[in-house]
Amino acid sequence: MTQTESSSRTDNEAVAKRRRSRGVKLFIRDIVLILVAAIIISVGIKTFLIRSFYIPSASMENTLQINDRIIVNELVPNLVPLKHGDIVVFKDPGGWLDEQPPVVNQNAFATGVDWVLSVVGLSAPDSNDHLIKRVIGLPGDTVACCNSLDQMTVNGIPIVEPYLKLPAGVKRPSATDFSVVVPKDSLWVMGDNRYDSKDSRYNTATPSKGFVPYSNVVGRAFMISWPSSRWTWLDDYPEVFAGVDGVKN
Repeated sequence: MTQTESSSRTDNEAVAKRRRSRGVKLFIRDIVLILVAAIIISVGIKTFLIRSFYIPSASMENTLQINDRIIVNELVPNLVPLKHGDIVVFKDPGGWLDEQPPVVNQNAFATGVDWVLSVVGLSAPDSNDHLIKRVIGLPGDTVACCNSLDQMTVNGIPIVEPYLKLPAGVKRPSATDFSVVVPKDSLWVMGDNRYDSKDSRYNTATPSKGFVPYSNVVGRAFMISWPSSRWTWLDDYPEVFAGVDGVKN
């Protein structure tokens, strides 16, 4: 091999090496850009469209079980109106939660993983700061319990609630009698596990007087996403509330 050929071969190898190095750098750059774009899109979806929450209590049994994960539509109620029977996630209006949730000590790796999952909506570290109940009364509604037949009424119309979990032998949908008129831009909410739910009935002494302001609503739960054995759409039971809207005070 002549000196010229050897020099040319060395130059070609150097060029090939630079190309491979550049290719690797471009590949890494593209992967980083894709990951950044995915995170930005996920954050946008989480912030404006949907969020994931887990269920920390038994107040919505048997509809929702402890540790179920749910998907929440955040377009409700700002763009999509609320309806009777909707299951809503909302921030504490003040005094509903007895105490701050316990601080969970995690190592740096676990904290990082939880943060990444929360960014893409697969983890909900703030679920304990929120509540979830079913909408029974909308603004202007009169919600009362119980009538002479032990029924709850909305605007004087008796409703039969198939989603309730009641103690054995109990027919009354509430152990506490009440009659309220729901103020403007507020909700009256109750848990499906009616005798184990600290809902609107038991928060009348709080600043919100038991009502949930629309501004506190995070969104409407529409699906159980986990565990897979419980995957299902969440029903708002329109037949239960049929006719109550036409007789508001």
